[in-house]
Amino acid sequence: MAALTIALNAPVSLARKARSLGFIPMVALSIVVVFMLVAASANFIAPHSPTETSLPNRLQPPVWSSEGSATYILGTDKLGRDLLSRLIFGARTSLLVAAQALLLGAGVGVVVGMLSGYLGGWVDAILMRLVDVMLALPIILFALLLVVVVGPDTKNVIVAIGVVLWARFARVIRGEALSVREQDFVALAKVAGSSNFRIIVRHLLPNVANTLMVLASLQVGWVIIVEASLSFLGAGVPPPTPAWGSMIAQGRDHVTTAWWLSVLPGIATMVVVLAFNLFGDWLRDTLDPKMSQL
Repeated sequence: MAALTIALNAPVSLARKARSLGFIPMVALSIVVVFMLVAASANFIAPHSPTETSLPNRLQPPVWSSEGSATYILGTDKLGRDLLSRLIFGARTSLLVAAQALLLGAGVGVVVGMLSGYLGGWVDAILMRLVDVMLALPIILFALLLVVVVGPDTKNVIVAIGVVLWARFARVIRGEALSVREQDFVALAKVAGSSNFRIIVRHLLPNVANTLMVLASLQVGWVIIVEASLSFLGAGVPPPTPAWGSMIAQGRDHVTTAWWLSVLPGIATMVVVLAFNLFGDWLRDTLDPKMSQL
């Protein structure tokens, strides 16, 4: 029995020790910061143009290969474009799509969630059924249909992701709003004659801000994966704009002879998404009052 108690208390003790030491996932945070800096300064640090072709230099291996060249550190693709430069600008594409899709999805989701949670009744019922429909909507199929109707475009990718993403925010924010509206300070605001709009903006919104931050950080990795998947299928960012998903797709025909074309963008996507997920998990545990009491 004593051994079982020790085993059950071990994770709690480790969590308490980690917090007492001020533990922060520095590796994940460093990757996130580097990713953002690379995306922001792509024009200055990229050694070559990401769209400039050079057929005589096509399919050159990375510099560490016996046939590699220091001119193209990570090699070139089938059109002779520098892979490192395309990875750098692909980071910018992923960051821009993720930021705009999150702004769209979070903006709509917060409004819907707050109205649904605070007003309740038939408003809550209608909005939540709409959320259920959106959550059941397959994002890949929706984006493919959108491309067929209006053609491939970066804006369409952002809209397609945002249309599905807002429902995730609305569901979580509604739950927080349901809890906050029962607090005494909300009842006092009603007695004081505050309007519903003022109560939502001045009292409910600040109290769901932590949840919103955590949810947004956890969704960044999902958005990057979705954007890469759509680009891989040809329904995402149109060429010649560099995108990690399309780079993986373009290299699949040469995976046995030029492995770097698909492997390097795939590694970049995996590392960045994992870093954002780890950072989001840490942020959730840090801002959760229950975890802070461990």
